[in-house]
Amino acid sequence: MERLRSFPPVADHNAKILILGSMPGIKSLNENEYYAHQRNDFWKIMGKLVSAHPDLPYEQRLEVLKQAGLALWDVLQSCSREGSLDANIKHEQANDFATFFENHPLITHVYFNGAKAEQSFKKFVLKKQMLPELKLHRLPSTSPAHAGMRYEEKLRE
Repeated sequence: MERLRSFPPVADHNAKILILGSMPGIKSLNENEYYAHQRNDFWKIMGKLVSAHPDLPYEQRLEVLKQAGLALWDVLQSCSREGSLDANIKHEQANDFATFFENHPLITHVYFNGAKAEQSFKKFVLKKQMLPELKLHRLPSTSPAHAGMRYEEKLRE
């Protein structure tokens, strides 16, 4: 099983909120874009919240996020996984959050895009890396695999 590697963070010095996924899915890795699967609700939700609409070019969406004070990254720097499901993730290696937060001192809130991101952060990052005081919040996954919740419910959360 090949080792998968996540993307660099999307952030600038004005970031106040960090949104964390677990590891990009196959479609995202192939496209080299966060949340590239057309049925993932992430960009649809970001379109409603901060005008990072899915019909904008990818680089423009990232700029809109940064202008809104949002940073985007994944908990895992690398892992092994068959397919795209979080349940298949093995051999996790976390990203360097100590350095990230040192370079982005205005971030006070972390929002997890789904349970796996939160679980991985708590298992591989909290109490293992030097972190500032943060408010942590889990949100429902925007993945199409999380079909138990409708888009409107995810948006409300």
